[in-house]
Amino acid sequence: MLEAYINQQLKTKEILLMTHIVMGYPDFDTSYEIVRQMVEAGVDLMELQIPFSEPMADGPVILKANQRAIEGGSTVQRCFDFAKRVAQDFSIPFLFMSYANILYKYGMEPFSDQMAKINMKGAIVPDLPPEEGKDYLAAMAKNNLAPIYIFSPETSNERMAYISKVAQGFVYCLARKGVTGKTTSFSTDIADYLGRCRTATPLPLAVGFGVKDKADIDFLRGKAEIAVVGSQTIRVVEEKGVEATGDFIRSLL
Repeated sequence: MLEAYINQQLKTKEILLMTHIVMGYPDFDTSYEIVRQMVEAGVDLMELQIPFSEPMADGPVILKANQRAIEGGSTVQRCFDFAKRVAQDFSIPFLFMSYANILYKYGMEPFSDQMAKINMKGAIVPDLPPEEGKDYLAAMAKNNLAPIYIFSPETSNERMAYISKVAQGFVYCLARKGVTGKTTSFSTDIADYLGRCRTATPLPLAVGFGVKDKADIDFLRGKAEIAVVGSQTIRVVEEKGVEATGDFIRSLL
């Protein structure tokens, strides 16, 4: 189980690192090399995003990566093939991240069945609330996969308690409202918010949206179990080349 893996890793690490790639950006060979460097540098788990034409939770950096990947021929089937390859080649847990339309079109149960066959561990679907996800939740439960749900600073205590009833693996806590890739001020406000999250769920907490350097991750130590870095990795690759990926990840640890 994903939660058991996280708790085992935390026996020797104060905080874990989860990264994010858009499959097929800038192409699948480069995506594989990015994954390889991230794993070798010490990443604990990773989100593999299936590109979507309207990624509503994502900011300009990841939006552009989604668009480029689709233009380059990234399809759901190619993403399954890629995910199967990396899950075979590397020992860390991999999760899918995408949007509900892709799962609906594929079919909730076939999608979940395929995830299980290729050894994926869970999924993050930000636009599928639990009230509308009964088929999704049933399919994930059938295959012992973790549906990852999201808290935000705007989520009420009552809503957090409700979400906690269906969440598994960990809860993804947005460091602020809005989309990915913008600047986040890590401050007392976030600490108070994460305290609310901690009260609402016994699951590990992962914090993303604006985590970009070691100082941000150091701030989260003792407040969350997982730091999530997404847009900043894409920026590093675009500015310095794929060969800079490993050094960037090591700079965070």
